[in-house]
Amino acid sequence: MGAEATPLKRAAGFASSMQAVVPAAGQGTRMRPLTETLPKGLVDVDGRPLLLHALDAAAGSQAQPTVVVTGHQREQVEALLAGRTVQTVHNPDYGAGLSTSLKAGLSALPDDVDGVVVLLGDMPRVGPQVVDRLIAAFDPTGGAAICVPSWRGKRGNPVLLARRFFPEIKEIAGDIGAKPILAEYPEQIRTVEIADDGVLTDLDTPDALAAYRERG
Repeated sequence: MGAEATPLKRAAGFASSMQAVVPAAGQGTRMRPLTETLPKGLVDVDGRPLLLHALDAAAGSQAQPTVVVTGHQREQVEALLAGRTVQTVHNPDYGAGLSTSLKAGLSALPDDVDGVVVLLGDMPRVGPQVVDRLIAAFDPTGGAAICVPSWRGKRGNPVLLARRFFPEIKEIAGDIGAKPILAEYPEQIRTVEIADDGVLTDLDTPDALAAYRERG
């Protein structure tokens, strides 16, 4: 990813334990017809399956280990994960939307983790540097329990959330992520400016994918 806009340093003596959760359970309905025969995460982007971009971002970062949430076409997704050091958790309720995958992913995390970085599986231009920038900005005692990347003032993904929010996230329903938490706790959000627009580039429709490929 691009260089940092402004260096961020964690408070002296502060350390955190972070893990990554990558939801890969959805049916990819907005990406049809490309997803009629294969999961969205297996759609080719830059010469490899889309989901692998998110997994590589997590694997190269300080958010370890990675939990991948499976659901729709579970067998194909798990085959893609073969040989990778990740934990998988199946979400049988994937049809009810993204919130169910977040719940499944959070439930798989250990009790002593300080927070989670949620990496969406359709953002190929998010690299490990972005994840580490969010972790470096995290300071739950200093008003930075939620860390969000932005480009030119517009918030994007991934999002880092402190463990304190896990119970409330598990109460969210429908096809939404953690937006209600961000809306409820604006004073806990630290925005981390990133030097390129990869944190806004999500490929959730055939048109978005075509525009991405045209851009090169």
